[in-house]
Amino acid sequence: MTVPKGKYAWTATVGEKGQIVIPKQARNLFDIKPGDTLLLLGDEKRGIAIPPKGAFEELFSVAFQEKDNEKDKENNE
Repeated sequence: MTVPKGKYAWTATVGEKGQIVIPKQARNLFDIKPGDTLLLLGDEKRGIAIPPKGAFEELFSVAFQEKDNEKDKENNE
């Protein structure tokens, strides 16, 4: 089987406390360091996804931007 460029797959074992170790290659590739906070997204049908670290900031800015826009609309009415 040929793996498409830029696509990866790893396995991780869940420990007794429910913790997993992110494989070294994945930590290096995505610059994951001790103490970093990762966002986990879950879908019962599709599984768990871990978006890139910057996604945290992007999601919050979009969420707060929408609320600010709604306030501006209310204030202008």
